[in-house]
Amino acid sequence: MADLRKLIADLGYDHVRSLLNSGNAVFTGPAKPHDTVAAEIEEALVLKLGVAARTVVLSCDELDTIISSNPLADLATDHSRLLTFILAGPHSRDAVEALCGQNWQPGAMALGERAAYVWCPGGILDSAAAAALGKQLGDATTARNWATLNKLQALCQELPA
Repeated sequence: MADLRKLIADLGYDHVRSLLNSGNAVFTGPAKPHDTVAAEIEEALVLKLGVAARTVVLSCDELDTIISSNPLADLATDHSRLLTFILAGPHSRDAVEALCGQNWQPGAMALGERAAYVWCPGGILDSAAAAALGKQLGDATTARNWATLNKLQALCQELPA
C-alpha cells in the first residue's frame, strides 16, 4: 500500500491515504474527469509496479450518495456480508435491472443510481446473487463490502476541503 500511495502522489495528487491492504485510496488533486484519473493510475500501476488492475475513481460526494442510497442497509446484520458493486456506466445498470427482479431469498439484491447492493446472509462465496451479478457485470464493476465503504467514507471526511 505504501507503493500505491507513492504512485498516486507521484502523479500529482495530495493527501493520499490508503485503507489497510485493500487496494483502496483517497486523495485530493486537480479537477479532472474520473476516467482520466483512473487511466493515469492504471498506466502507472503497470509501468511502475508491473501490476495490471482496473481502477475506479469516485468523488467523496459520489461515495456519500452510494452509501446513503443503499436500500438494503437496514436489512444487513453483518456489514462484511453486504456487498456494493460500483457500476461503471448506464450499460451496467441495464444489465443489473433484470437480476434485481429475481427472488434471492434469504439474501437480496437492489439497484441504486451508481451501485448494485447484494445482501449475502449465508456468506459471499455462497451467494447466488453475488455470483450472478459478478458474472453479469464482469470487469465493468468493482465490489466492496459495506464495512470497507464506510471506512473509505470516514477517510474522505478527513480530507481537507
